[in-house]
Amino acid sequence: MTHTIHIPNLEALPEAARKFIHLMGDATVFAIDGSMGAGKTTFINALARELGVADDEATGSPTFAIVNEYRSETTAELIYHFDLYRIENLEQAFDIGIEDYLDSGALCLIEWPDRIDDILPDDTVRVAITELPDGSRQLSIDNPTLNIEKI
Repeated sequence: MTHTIHIPNLEALPEAARKFIHLMGDATVFAIDGSMGAGKTTFINALARELGVADDEATGSPTFAIVNEYRSETTAELIYHFDLYRIENLEQAFDIGIEDYLDSGALCLIEWPDRIDDILPDDTVRVAITELPDGSRQLSIDNPTLNIEKI
């Protein structure tokens, strides 16, 4: 089942992130797709803040480092934020140990997931961020592990 969250403007990001958290269930791997400039990094940073990551840590895309590691100050949970835009093939992903991250049980938020689509776990939550004509954003979340009746 696909769920949607509308984000009318930047001020609505914290509330959208809180709604998203309720839809996460027990999933740990999130493939976040969207065109360049759609707001993937902006949303992930808002989500990280709502999950307890200090504001100074949630500061932008890990494009040049490929992965940033955050730790929630409230739960001590590890959060990995990947930007795979510069990954050209699976071999490069294996070189950074991507499978270890995916199997770690830590929260993995992956931008440009198409670069590693062949190795993503079956229970990966697919998230699409779309910019609407009025400049707002829409999140479409397809979480195969979520039992919506529990929410």
